[in-house]
Order: sequence, then C-alpha cells, then structure tokens
Amino acid sequence: MSTPWHVLGAGSLGTLWATRLARAGLAVRLIVRDAERLRSYNAAGGLTLVEHGEANTYAVPAQTTDDPEPIRRLLVACKAYDTENAVAGLASRLTADAELILLQNGLGSQDAVANRVPQARCISASSTEGAFRDGDWRVVFAGHGYTWLGDVAHAVAPIWLDDLDAAKIPHAWSTDILTRLWRKLALNCAINPLTVLHDCRNGGLQAHHCEVAILCAELIELLQRCGQPAAADNLQQEVERVILATAANYSSMYQDVASRRRTEISYLLGHACKVATRHQLHLPHLNQLQVRLVAHLHSLGLPSD
Repeated sequence: MSTPWHVLGAGSLGTLWATRLARAGLAVRLIVRDAERLRSYNAAGGLTLVEHGEANTYAVPAQTTDDPEPIRRLLVACKAYDTENAVAGLASRLTADAELILLQNGLGSQDAVANRVPQARCISASSTEGAFRDGDWRVVFAGHGYTWLGDVAHAVAPIWLDDLDAAKIPHAWSTDILTRLWRKLALNCAINPLTVLHDCRNGGLQAHHCEVAILCAELIELLQRCGQPAAADNLQQEVERVILATAANYSSMYQDVASRRRTEISYLLGHACKVATRHQLHLPHLNQLQVRLVAHLHSLGLPSD
C-alpha cells in the first residue's frame, strides 16, 4: 500500500494539494486541530475544490493531532508563524524515516522545523499557484502555477514526486531551492508591504515606481551579501513584471490585514531586516519600511511578530 499523505493545514494551498491528491486516487489524511474542527469537517462531508466554476467534494478522511496513526509523509501547509509549534505537536507520531514538505511563505520557519524534528527529512517548497478559500473546507483554484521543491541537506529527489505527477501538480525538483526561496522573499518584500501601506492592489504600485526601485536596489545588495547572486539577478525587472501581471490582485499580506488576520511579516520583511543586521548591512529604506509596517499593524491592533 502506498504511503498516505498527511496534510496539516486546511488553508488554500493545503486544501488545493489534498483535493488533487485525493482526486488521483492517492491516500490522503487531513489533520485538524481539535475535536470541534473534526465535527465541523465531518458535517461538511469533505474538502471541496472549485475549478473552472465546477465544484467537486472529496471525502478525505480527517483526524485530530492526537490520533495514533504514524506519519511518514507530512505536507505542512499552515502559516509560517504556526509551523514550528504545529509540527512539534506531531513529533511523537513521525516515523524514523519521516519526510516533511514545508509549504510556507518566507524564510525562517523551515530552519525552525528542521531543528525541532532533526530525525525527519525536511523538504522546502516554493509555489506560484493561486488559490483562495470561499468558505470553510472549500478552495477555489484561481491560477495555475508551479511548485519547486528541494532539500538543502540532501540533493537526491524523493520517489514520491510520481504522486505529484499523478495528481497533476506541476512541479520540479530544485537543487538550488534556497535561491528560489530568497527570490520569492525578495519579491514579497518589494510588493506586499507597500500594498498594505498604500492601501492598493498590486497594480497600484505602478504609481510608486521610485519607492519600488529603491527597495529593489537594497534587496539586491542583501541577496548578494547572503551569497545569493542568482536570486538578485534582474530583481527589479521581475518585480515590475509581477506587479503588471497581477495588477488586479490584492497581495496576500493586504488580504491578511484587510481580514484583520496576523501577517507573516516576521518571515518576510522581518527576516530580511534581521539578516541584514547580522551581516552589518545598512539598508535604510528596507528598515524604514519595516518600522512603518509595524506601526501600521499596531494602529490596527494587529500583532507585528
């Protein structure tokens, strides 16, 4: 029997992966936080995927974190700030050869998880797929993208990538996954905080070209100092391309703030500023952006960590 996919986190990407894996006939288990959530899930009858306007529900079995079933393959799809504690709560269930696929924004949470469960293989993922929830246990597939996966400690690709082929999840194994994670972090730092502070869609940043350009220059300096020259290559052009291509969209950070949810600032802009300080790199505009964003979050009564 094939190894089941345990999915931790029923947000947009976790649900998107779980439904496509289940649709392909693969064994999937959804992990929810407590008995109340399990009752809510069972009442809904499964996870629903809306694609091309058509909704299909998949009766993926669910369990709570304290279920005794061993976990050999775990897709971790919760928010970056919840990841370490969520995985720690499952540590006793992980098998000796467990593999974790970490599908978080930004940087920092991946190392925290690897340190917390050193016996497990931790594989980082960076995705450009678009999805959003339009209800509990429902996800709308909004934009086909790509997912890169890689393991900084072990370059050999796992055999379960065949499951992703079967589930029609576009992907590639990357031997330089850190470069991809840093590139995505830089893109997020150049776009997301400004959309919050200027209260605009991504396309609204076209009116703030100079501010974007200055931030890109400092982010390039940071990436080069961190030994990530490939992530720095043509960064400003890529940022401008993303702003145009996603002009009608609201950034994920904008959506979090608009919904009065905690943001992932510590793993995006906060991580960039922390690494700059560690390298004794003076990046005044990036640091000032962090100060402005923290003040804005505090003014709304939202956490800034």
